[in-house]
Amino acid sequence: MSFQATPARSSRITKSRRPSAAAALGLKRSTSAPSSASPRKRSLPSQNSMQHDHDEQLDDTGVIASLADDLNFRDVPQYMEYIRNKMFSDMPEKAGMNSTRIAEVLNFRARLPPFVTIAHVDALSKSSTSIEREISELSRAGILRRVTIPNRGIGAAAVGDGIASVREWQTLVRAHKGLTDDLKEKYISAMSANPTATAIPGSIFTFAELSALMGVGLLTSASTSSSNLSYFASPGAASLTSISLSGSRHAAGSLEAVGGATATHHIHGGTSINLSRPSLSSYNFSLPNTGTHIKLLVDARNHLLSILKKTKHKELPMDMLRERWDGGVVVHGEREERKKARGEFAGVLPGRTKKWRQFYGMRFEWILEECLGAGLVELFQTGSVGRAVRAVS
Repeated sequence: MSFQATPARSSRITKSRRPSAAAALGLKRSTSAPSSASPRKRSLPSQNSMQHDHDEQLDDTGVIASLADDLNFRDVPQYMEYIRNKMFSDMPEKAGMNSTRIAEVLNFRARLPPFVTIAHVDALSKSSTSIEREISELSRAGILRRVTIPNRGIGAAAVGDGIASVREWQTLVRAHKGLTDDLKEKYISAMSANPTATAIPGSIFTFAELSALMGVGLLTSASTSSSNLSYFASPGAASLTSISLSGSRHAAGSLEAVGGATATHHIHGGTSINLSRPSLSSYNFSLPNTGTHIKLLVDARNHLLSILKKTKHKELPMDMLRERWDGGVVVHGEREERKKARGEFAGVLPGRTKKWRQFYGMRFEWILEECLGAGLVELFQTGSVGRAVRAVS
């Protein structure tokens, strides 16, 4: 008996001689990519990356005037509470910030005044007319107080047109350690006697009392010409030049080293006192650290608009805009975990993004509402990528 061996028969790998089901049906098997042959599940691309091309204009099926569909508040105080509580994101577990920076962020948030812009309330409400009527009624009742800061925008875009809770305002006054108890009660009595007035005559307080109240930011001068000084000057403005240079020209620890007698009024967002005839001047009620709040708000508005204006048509799907505002931070989702397992890039730590470095964790939804109410952007529905945002030029 003779034995004949061939390479095919001697190989340990054998092929089935039966034709496959695809071959029997006359179908040609296509060659797949190596990644498709891997037993691991592939991560799906995001919806925006599949459906949106930056060079193509989004289809507009209808402009959304407000965000009131998701809310059902009964009155303005509920809107105010919602806006204030939703301004910032919670501190993430892996923030990429040391304990000093975390404390700085939390302290900054705690120092912000209980101030809400009218534009933000309008973005969440169904009728700006009814909101305005209710604000007037609550102001006369001494529940809310209108806060008007001149020269900070025009119309709905004005960041200086807002409201605050009188109860919280008075709580701040009573808790302030830099004022005497008599002056605190006198200030609160002046507020109660003038519930709707934006300005009061300086004759209500003595010169020393005016100086103390303006020094802590509870009053600002209403009689200073707007052509000379701004109530809330931006960094680099002429009204702050003397403060920025004074530290290198005067001895450390002196009053001149921090800008002189009027330095605290710039810090709190006010103007200088009329030293000549204070009793003939008018003064506005104000909240401490309002200048800090206004600056944060203006910078955040400008940043969101700059993201939109970098695109060809000044518009982006809402999900993509949110991702850019957040800075591509690490998200602990299923898709991100699969990326991490493959060793792929899954974002940056929150502490290294502008959202946390400059805006102290301000939420995307919050600043979007602010810009929408101010008329800086418009929200519209598309047929492909859901809601989208467009800058109003």
